[in-house]
Amino acid sequence: MALIVQKYGGTSVGSVERIKNVARRAIKWAEAGNQVVVVVSAMSGETNRLIALAREIQPEPDPRELDVVASTGEQVTIGLLAMALKSLGQPARSYTGFQVGVHTDSAYTKARIESIDEQRIRADLDQGMIVVVAGFQGMDAQGNITTLGRGGSDTSGVALAAALGADECQIYTDVDGVYTTDPRVVPEASKLPSITFEEMLEMASLGSKVLQIRSVEFAGKYRVRLRVLSSLTPWDIPLEQEMRSGTLITFEEDQNMERAVVSGIAFARDEAKITVVGVPDRPGIAYQILSAVGQANIEVDMIVQNQSVAGFTDFSFTVGRNDYARTLSILKNEVQAHIGAKDVLGDPKSCKVSIVGVGMRSHAGVASTMFRTLSEEGINIQMISTSEIKVSVLIDEKYLELAVRALHRAFDLDAQPNS
Repeated sequence: MALIVQKYGGTSVGSVERIKNVARRAIKWAEAGNQVVVVVSAMSGETNRLIALAREIQPEPDPRELDVVASTGEQVTIGLLAMALKSLGQPARSYTGFQVGVHTDSAYTKARIESIDEQRIRADLDQGMIVVVAGFQGMDAQGNITTLGRGGSDTSGVALAAALGADECQIYTDVDGVYTTDPRVVPEASKLPSITFEEMLEMASLGSKVLQIRSVEFAGKYRVRLRVLSSLTPWDIPLEQEMRSGTLITFEEDQNMERAVVSGIAFARDEAKITVVGVPDRPGIAYQILSAVGQANIEVDMIVQNQSVAGFTDFSFTVGRNDYARTLSILKNEVQAHIGAKDVLGDPKSCKVSIVGVGMRSHAGVASTMFRTLSEEGINIQMISTSEIKVSVLIDEKYLELAVRALHRAFDLDAQPNS
């Protein structure tokens, strides 16, 4: 008997009929002798609707109360799915994050899971039930409802799989796996039968929307076997066929075959570049600039500090576009005069394009191929960031699709067979 955790996203539970299909699919796995836990998101569009309602009351909603509102979407889904399971003769029980004991910190709207009490789930599984758990939510030490940020149901699913020691965590979504890049941008993109956790972590952090980055971090830390599958395939296909579909996210040491140099192209449209101009070049200046930004819970990505000229330098970094106006305000009102900077400039119309692949470790010239390809297309590079298995560049947003298509061809990703 295997313990399987299945997570279904908003599109997968977007209608009553789709919820019934989720129930049928879960029962299929249970009837094959598995214990099954199902983690679900709110129905498609519901979280956006709830947040819009909150903003009609408060343009900048109180974070604690916003979590109270936003968490209700998943509560509807778990109740409906438990009913669907019971209507098909399958014993089931639903739990909110609060009820099942998903303990988080108190960072409302972007909380992090600290621990999970799995005893109630195990007791129900031992009685032959399918357990349905609300994703995206938990509670802090004071008993307040918290949410994990957009896409947080992925994290809920993987964290539950880790806590339960599940044999596999299956992420069901509206795509049938991880592709070399977004097929909407490059129709020739191909599905990867497998990808390493390192590569998936980089792709998630660099803009791939298939999995939330924190879910991949959890899976890598606790070595949770992770598989991305499509919930839009017929629910009654044989288990063996379903197991072969999608993309398995695995560990590099498990792979003995020679890997491609570059596995995929990731991109993020919602980047904004900020430059603090004329910064005195002295120790601690980077900390003085970024500490105020960090205290506002704003994540900084790419960072570049220019060569000092006459004791002054320019300091540039990127943030998410949603944080652009707030970051500019913090720097202009709290930092600029304090550090003696000449100006703070911004560009909200940037994007990040990245190549990712563990094969880059053993192949030279990958970055130069990327830079040459972009140069031949007339695309200027504003910032560069690298690691062992990725190279990222910041470019003007208007060149994003051209850059992705050109790089996809340059690294022969068009030629990879679908599987």
